Amino acid sequence: MTKLYDPLTYDNLMAGLARHFEQLPHQPLATIDTEVEGSGVYALFYRGTFPAYQAVANGATPVYVGKAVPPGSRSGGILDGQKPELRRRLREHAKSIDAATNLNVADFVCKHLAVEPVWITLAEQFLIQHHKPVWNLCLDGFGNHDPGGGRRAGERSWWDTLHPGRIWADKLAEREADAEQAQAKVIEFLRARPPQ
Repeated sequence: MTKLYDPLTYDNLMAGLARHFEQLPHQPLATIDTEVEGSGVYALFYRGTFPAYQAVANGATPVYVGKAVPPGSRSGGILDGQKPELRRRLREHAKSIDAATNLNVADFVCKHLAVEPVWITLAEQFLIQHHKPVWNLCLDGFGNHDPGGGRRAGERSWWDTLHPGRIWADKLAEREADAEQAQAKVIEFLRARPPQ
C-alpha cells in the first residue's frame, strides 16, 4: 500500500521550518537594530576561536536556539505578536555574551523569524531537535535571568562556569565542576553529535 504524504506530520512540519530558517540571512548579534520586530524564534551562531567550539565555529550550526514570546504568554493572556520581543531577547543575549570574560559578542551572528504566537514554542522545539545546539543540550544556563536576591542559593550554571562574567551569576554557588570540566563536557558533546 502506498504511504500518502501528509504535510502536517510533526516531521514534515519540522523539516519545512528548518529549510525556511536556513534560508534566512545572518545578522551581527552586536548590532541588532530597531527593524527586528515581533515575537518568534532565533538562533545564535559562533564564528570565533574559543577552543571548545571549533567544531561549530563555521557559523553554520547554531550554538543556541531560543524563543521570544509575547507578553502574557505564561498567564494565558491575549497575545500580541507584534511587540518587539525578538529584539529585546537578542539584546539580552548580546549583553550576556559581552559580559563573559572569554567571549566576544562580535564573534556571534544570529537568525530570527517572527512567528504566529501559537506556533512559537513548537518552532523552538523543532529547531532544537534539528540542530542540537550545544548551549541548549549540553551547557545549560545561557538563557537564564538573574534569579533575584532571595533565590540565589542555587548553583552556577554550566554556561556561567565556562564563561564567567555575568555579575548576578558570579553571586551563585560555584559548581563542583570547574571551567576545564565544562569545556571537556562541550568537546565530548560535539564529538558525539557532529554538526549537520
